[in-house]
Amino acid sequence: MDILKSYIPDDNAIWLLGEVIHSFDSGQPNFGLPLGNLTSQLFANIYMNEFDQFVKHELKARYYIRYADDFVVLSADKRWLQTIAEPIKNFLKSNLFLKLHPDKIFIKTIASGIDFLGWVNFPDHRVLRTTTKRRMLKRIGENDAPETINSYLGILKHGNARKLRKMILE
Repeated sequence: MDILKSYIPDDNAIWLLGEVIHSFDSGQPNFGLPLGNLTSQLFANIYMNEFDQFVKHELKARYYIRYADDFVVLSADKRWLQTIAEPIKNFLKSNLFLKLHPDKIFIKTIASGIDFLGWVNFPDHRVLRTTTKRRMLKRIGENDAPETINSYLGILKHGNARKLRKMILE
């Protein structure tokens, strides 16, 4: 709320945003956001802007991509990537009260692909992550309504997934 207040001077708007945020119960006081609400994407961008500024201006990361709470830092210098992991962990913990998932920190080559937002991204193409594919097929099996299928077909347009699209349509 303090970060929102630094961007929004209107007390009525702050009150309303507080109502939205506090309408969600994560089981822990003052923890979590209502992920189903559209406001969560906006809140994530405002909240994580502090981190964006840190990565770009303090760490001097030239190639940095973030969507909500997922991010990638790219560099040809493997040693530099290894050195920034600890400052990132410390910043997230002390400034935003967030923790990196220990199983989701990787230093990989571009040739092996960058796993980001459900896709494995290569320089010239993108393929759906295997676990994303399994989860998608399971959900379609549980609910094959046209809305569900069309939603997944829309996602698949963004990568190399012609065979999977064909399988779903058949």
